[in-house]
Amino acid sequence: MKPRVYIETTVPSYLAAWPSRDVIRSFHQHVTREWWLNRRGAFDLFVSQIVLRECQAGDKIAAQSRMEYLRDLQVLDESPEVTSLARGFIELIPLPQRAVLDAMHIAIATCHGMDYLLTWNYAHIANAMFRSKIVEICHSFDKEAPVICTPEELMARGDE
Repeated sequence: MKPRVYIETTVPSYLAAWPSRDVIRSFHQHVTREWWLNRRGAFDLFVSQIVLRECQAGDKIAAQSRMEYLRDLQVLDESPEVTSLARGFIELIPLPQRAVLDAMHIAIATCHGMDYLLTWNYAHIANAMFRSKIVEICHSFDKEAPVICTPEELMARGDE
């Protein structure tokens, strides 16, 4: 069985974005495309309705491009359990109210037993200051937190 990866919105955003002149953003785009081309086949990929809604927003051409990357991915459901866990993240980390959707991404990945949550969102998801608290909150809900990482971190194979 392949490891299960929840794809958060920043990943298709980087995949579909016009090349950036910003060095860091350009690097993220390059790594994301490399991961998508060379490593995604090693994983079962999932998104949520939240990811689909976020990717459909904005410029129609860009949205269409983002959605093309997601068209064959399995969609995970939201549930009262997901909402409750997300509320726990907001209250106990604590996260700002504007980070509700970020908390939902973590909760969806957790409640559906994802092995990894793939993101470039360092503000509220892949934030080292929050990782231990996320794990602690998940355990208080009798859940295992996914490994939250970037495409760069999920690039290497174990046989290299």
